[in-house]
Amino acid sequence: MTDEELLAVAATALDNKKAHDIKIIRVNKVSSLANFFLLAAGTSSTQVKSLADEVEFKLSEKGLKPTRTEGYQGANWIILDYADVIIHVFHEDTRKFYDLERLWQDGDAVDPAAFIK
Repeated sequence: MTDEELLAVAATALDNKKAHDIKIIRVNKVSSLANFFLLAAGTSSTQVKSLADEVEFKLSEKGLKPTRTEGYQGANWIILDYADVIIHVFHEDTRKFYDLERLWQDGDAVDPAAFIK
């Protein structure tokens, strides 16, 4: 599965579960961590877990499992690491505090609407 196909499945899953402020940042020109970051927010820890669970479920239907997951315990910031695509699901307050968009502003913003079906 290509990065773009993975982004389409994940972004659509997040959108269908009413995630807030979905953003995609291409980071491969400024970091070797990944090619893309996909960011989204929920309004409660329950929604954050639900969003992450839905992404993981939809990608597992395509045969993909994350290489690592972090943050399920606190559910303020859950990271699903799919190697070339890292998915960050935040609680809204946590997202504002860490402001990854500012930290990764040298990356290229990608329109998530192009991936959401």
